[in-house]
Amino acid sequence: MKSLVIAGIQRSALYSPNHVGNDAAIFSATADWLNNAGYKVKMYTEQEFLAGGIQEKVIVTMLRNAQAVHRLQELEKEGCVAVNSGFGIENCTRERMTKLLMDHDVPHPDSIIMDTHEDVDTYLKGKQLMPCWVKRGDFHAIHREDVTYVRKDDELREIIAEYALRGINRVVINEHLCGDLVKFYGVAGTNFFHWFYPFNENHSKFGHEEINGHPEGIPFSLDRLREICNQAAGVLKIVVYGGDCIVSPDGSIRIIDFNDWPSFAPCRVEASREIAKKIIQIINEHK
Repeated sequence: MKSLVIAGIQRSALYSPNHVGNDAAIFSATADWLNNAGYKVKMYTEQEFLAGGIQEKVIVTMLRNAQAVHRLQELEKEGCVAVNSGFGIENCTRERMTKLLMDHDVPHPDSIIMDTHEDVDTYLKGKQLMPCWVKRGDFHAIHREDVTYVRKDDELREIIAEYALRGINRVVINEHLCGDLVKFYGVAGTNFFHWFYPFNENHSKFGHEEINGHPEGIPFSLDRLREICNQAAGVLKIVVYGGDCIVSPDGSIRIIDFNDWPSFAPCRVEASREIAKKIIQIINEHK
């Protein structure tokens, strides 16, 4: 089975804001481990994947383009094996992710989802969400303006109107959580798990980490964090994942973001090895 050719579909630079090099590096490192294990990884861009019919029955991918995700889902229905699955990738878009996490009781901020052309006051009635975060609901954050910290009701109305003018029809509004911002990376079904304080490591896409500021080092249960992340990965159907959570002053943990195949920049060597091992395990299980 080690003569198997694997399609490796890279992430377009458009979907790697301020992390193009890091995203490319983790994907390349994972492909190297697979090649060294005796498999052959044939690389494609997202555009090449859409333009031509690939023959490989195992697909390893960081793709994000909506058309490419739907094409991947079609191939999976036909029997292809994909890591991550196109269904999991789609589940990590903001609105779907928020609904799934809340519906399955994964610890998460109080949130509302709304159409940008509707009256925000109708949705806020009886809710105390200030300050809050407004996030585009249809996709991941591509630009800094796709995630906005809001302090007042009037500002919230203005921001939602601005999103509407930009053609963003749906938004997720999360309550702001006070506490330590923690970033995590994991591979579902393995012992690999890495966490750190992004503020301390100057690890950022858009600089939003400054809102919560310097972490206080609030004690929390690492076992509980891993449990929550494993629960979220299962709900979202993601194998290779990362994200962010807030550790509140009482030590409770809530997920504020969960992503399909992030950069793993601080732990790339170990992560790429574990990702490759998990992919090989999945291949063997689907022989």
